Amino acid sequence: MRPILLLFAITVMQGAFAQRARFPDVLNLQTLPPEGRSIESNVFSDMGAWHAYALPLQPADYGAFIGPLLMDMNGRWLSDAISRLKVVADGRQVELTHASIHYYPGMLEQSFSSGHLSIRQRLIFVSGREALLQTDIRNRGGQAVKLVVEYNGKVKNSRVDAAGLKAGNFAISWPQADSVHADSLQYAALWSAVLRPGAAFSHTQRHAYAPDGRQPNRQYDFNVELQRNTRRWDGYLAKYFSGVKRLSAREKRLAVKCIVTLMTNWRSASKDILHDGVFPSVNYQGFYGVWSWDSWKQAAGIATFFPALAKDNIRSMFDYQDGHGMIADCIYADKSENNWRDTKPPLAAWGVWEVFRQSRDTAFVREMLPRLIRYHEWWYRHRDHDGNGLCEYGSTDGTRVAAAWESGMDNAVRFDSAVMLPNHAGAWSLNQESVDLNAYLYAEKQYLSKLCSVAGQENTYAAAAKTLQQLIGDRFYDAQAGFFRDRMLRSPAHVPVDGPEGWIPLWAGLATPEQAAAVKRKMADTSCFNTYIPLPTLSYAHPAFDPGDGYWRGPVWLDQFAFGTEGLRKYGYRTLAAALEAKLLNGAEGLLQDQPVYENYHPLSGQGLNARNFSWSAAHLLMILKNK
Repeated sequence: MRPILLLFAITVMQGAFAQRARFPDVLNLQTLPPEGRSIESNVFSDMGAWHAYALPLQPADYGAFIGPLLMDMNGRWLSDAISRLKVVADGRQVELTHASIHYYPGMLEQSFSSGHLSIRQRLIFVSGREALLQTDIRNRGGQAVKLVVEYNGKVKNSRVDAAGLKAGNFAISWPQADSVHADSLQYAALWSAVLRPGAAFSHTQRHAYAPDGRQPNRQYDFNVELQRNTRRWDGYLAKYFSGVKRLSAREKRLAVKCIVTLMTNWRSASKDILHDGVFPSVNYQGFYGVWSWDSWKQAAGIATFFPALAKDNIRSMFDYQDGHGMIADCIYADKSENNWRDTKPPLAAWGVWEVFRQSRDTAFVREMLPRLIRYHEWWYRHRDHDGNGLCEYGSTDGTRVAAAWESGMDNAVRFDSAVMLPNHAGAWSLNQESVDLNAYLYAEKQYLSKLCSVAGQENTYAAAAKTLQQLIGDRFYDAQAGFFRDRMLRSPAHVPVDGPEGWIPLWAGLATPEQAAAVKRKMADTSCFNTYIPLPTLSYAHPAFDPGDGYWRGPVWLDQFAFGTEGLRKYGYRTLAAALEAKLLNGAEGLLQDQPVYENYHPLSGQGLNARNFSWSAAHLLMILKNK
């Protein structure tokens, strides 16, 4: 029996994932052949593996786990079901109906009963390259049964023999089969046995996918690995829920769903990704890489249950820090695709600090500190056009689109009138100083000061932060609007756009009490930011407000939401922060029900928007819930 903590999580997760037939689009997609199936299904992966599986939703698929989905530079379904079970007992095929199907934390399972036979299939991952598919068939009757157990599947260009199957960089190894039938499109492997009363037939397959072609060759005992799997997941859940006392059952279910989301998006080191990282979403091929500010936010959330992965997620980006100190926007398994046109907002020191808070790993702090300092100093050398100590977003190639990407808010309204200015070779800035960028840099100075203290290094970052705090207040606070706003270079006026950049100074802790009170009033105002799902990325009052198609022109993004409520709490507005969080949790589509976590949400309807199973949404939800 699995330990109590995991049993609790299993009970929680049955409602969140097992009833996936509630998603009509997923249901329809699952019936398509592999070449036509979308990758939007809720899939299962673990331990940083580069392949994934899905539960069967149609009776015709019972006895198989759908897939695998192979993930490298893109995602593709290798097969609709590469290992489909067929059982013949005493000459008659056993009907695999009346299935009990579950997506547990760390395991897929389906069970059947037919006459005197009970059948159970379980799938777990045992490494960043391998999964085990185990089948148990037990005779609960009083007579011996002659069994023929067949596994079959459809996969093109495969080689199959009595020991297993190979299709490119994917391979299955199984116990020596009694017979094998195969052609260029499909195969069937068979085993025969006489099953005496009370006896069981057990069969374990090892499914391995190695994007780099380095196929592992290991032997595993499924029961031993299942115990390890149980202990590992118990550890994640025990760490996260330690000290958490104020969550409802539905909120606990959401927390486990978020942990599963992050673990499914985890990819182990492979090819040009040198440390383990986390995809933003397995469900969107444009996110099959590792992004910088995603990594800082993901690491802060992952550290609440798995600090080792959080550290590697940060390391994966710093592996490619260039000679100037810059961190790439995103990296891929093929480094020729890495995006060096821009970086992303500076939250790396915050991410390292959050990992340290959860791990108390001073060696990690000492390892990262010199790299963090180089990255911090890079901003002032390459993104301060007029040398006044306030930075701008920009790009390395002089393009406006890359500068907008650097802000992280790709198409935000506040940048609509900005143009590019050259700084020096390979460095351009927008002609617009951004309050959020400089507030992040203020916060980074504070975190660098703390990290230096942990490492036993003297520093002047706290003093520098104090100077920057005054600059930000003087330059960006619009007293007439009661909000922090961007400023164009050499312009006396503020950019007349209100978005989440206006409450980042509260999150950073640099606003005066009077400034914070004014910002709080706008955040609480139903005509501005207190919408059905609060804190959209553009004020509801702005004429360009477009949450349906706007991406960063209206939808609610959970990172900016979380920075907003944390900022309110820092200034004593705990009641408002809790009220806004309650509106999010109860109103956003599927958060407390049986649906995935989305990239962002419609502020007026709560509809989930864009990518499913989004990592930084899950990470920030974990932090919101843990801090309740």
